[in-house]
Amino acid sequence: MAQVLEFKLPDLGEGLTEAEIVRWLVEVGDVVTVDQPVVEVETAKAMVEVPCPYGGVVTARFGEEGTELPVGAPLLTVAVGEPSEGGPAGGGQGEPGAAAGGTRAQGEGSRPEGPRAEGSRSDGARADGSSVEDSRAEGSGNVLVGYGTSEAPARRRRVRPARPVPAAPAQPAGSGPASGRSAARREPVDGPVPVISPLVRRLARQNGLDLRSMTGSGPDGLIMRADVEKALRAASAQGVRTAQAAQGAPVRERPAPAAQTTAQAAAAGTAQGVSAGVTRIPLKGIRGAVADKLSRSRSEIPDATCWVDADATELMRTRAAMNAAGGPKISVLALLARICTAALARFPELNSSVDTETREIVRYPEVHLGFAAQTDRGLVVPVVRDAHRRDAESLTAEFARLTEAARAGTLTPAELTGGTFTLNNYGVFGVDGSTPIINHPEAAMLGVGRIVPKPWVHEGELAVRQVVQLSLTFDHRVCDGGTAGGFLRYVADCVEQPAVLLRTL
Repeated sequence: MAQVLEFKLPDLGEGLTEAEIVRWLVEVGDVVTVDQPVVEVETAKAMVEVPCPYGGVVTARFGEEGTELPVGAPLLTVAVGEPSEGGPAGGGQGEPGAAAGGTRAQGEGSRPEGPRAEGSRSDGARADGSSVEDSRAEGSGNVLVGYGTSEAPARRRRVRPARPVPAAPAQPAGSGPASGRSAARREPVDGPVPVISPLVRRLARQNGLDLRSMTGSGPDGLIMRADVEKALRAASAQGVRTAQAAQGAPVRERPAPAAQTTAQAAAAGTAQGVSAGVTRIPLKGIRGAVADKLSRSRSEIPDATCWVDADATELMRTRAAMNAAGGPKISVLALLARICTAALARFPELNSSVDTETREIVRYPEVHLGFAAQTDRGLVVPVVRDAHRRDAESLTAEFARLTEAARAGTLTPAELTGGTFTLNNYGVFGVDGSTPIINHPEAAMLGVGRIVPKPWVHEGELAVRQVVQLSLTFDHRVCDGGTAGGFLRYVADCVEQPAVLLRTL
């Protein structure tokens, strides 16, 4: 007899207590193998795929896309073990049908089920006129119905009543590529909705937009982010006209932001005296975690900032000479990181944190260097482990790897935690200076502005040099201005004369 095992949301990293379901990778009735990813979730640290430790047939799922689940909550149930007569073995290949023994999900009890679908046909249709959902969502995800703790059996969840398909206008034979096809193949039916990314699907879900009513502008009808934003702008404009008509006011067109709420929300907001263009974005996931950390940093850390302009001409010449010698290219960020680790060796007070419970300053022997990376999902700070033991070439490779993972949303919680000092290269945004907020619980952050040609007095004469502004924001509890100024001055000296680094190499 088959045994139904419950797979719960596992602990995904230090301090993480919940995760949001972004996309299901399996459906009820699918056969899964041990350690096969079954769901993609977003935590406060990263977006990860969760593997299932059991092999068998999925009998129930708990939670729809967009649902937040606490660690330890049920994710799905899997039937494993010997099959019943005529059914496949748990974890086997081929069409699973209902799980062996046909077990209902938690809350309904267990009782044997009959065959998977009486009268089912190989073309995916049933004799009673209903349609069978695709066995697996496409890579871009699928719009799924909700699953609770009292779900129906697997065979019932995989079968929906077919949508009525309106009759298509008659076309002359051979008049187009659609000739000879049924109307059902020309009209959207239940199944995967082609969306370019889970982020686009999430934007539509948060604003109450039905993706099935849209036609994408991408290849083969792929729904792009621009399509969703255009639909939201149209919905917002329609909501404004509806609200103004209800109040007897003349209808006037007004520009709308890129992402707006639905027409119903806009009309309700106007009726309550709130601007129709208001958008509410939940602070959760990575953006919520960043908001919490920055708020805590600002409220707990008595920070101060000092800055200095430095002539980076020699640093840029040194980098050009390194890259001209052959081998992997060295990035400016890697050279600045190497300078940071040398400066922290001289001023270890800044490679620390404050334990408020014990009222102690904790200094770290290793430098785990974080660097700010802007992504479509918000600001993240990947961490380069043991940066003080790496040379410029190794630092360049690690920065590139972590940046690519950040943009793809595949950073692990371990790669986003444990930093002891942060390097913030805000110069990539075209700005000269900034006073950043310290990445709690660290004690300092070095900011680097853009490197641009400016008039500079060099060897007693006015010349055009490559100038950069450096800023250091530090926790005043771990050191005074003298230590912070000494650190920043040493960094500036290394930028102006890279040969200074030879003393510590």
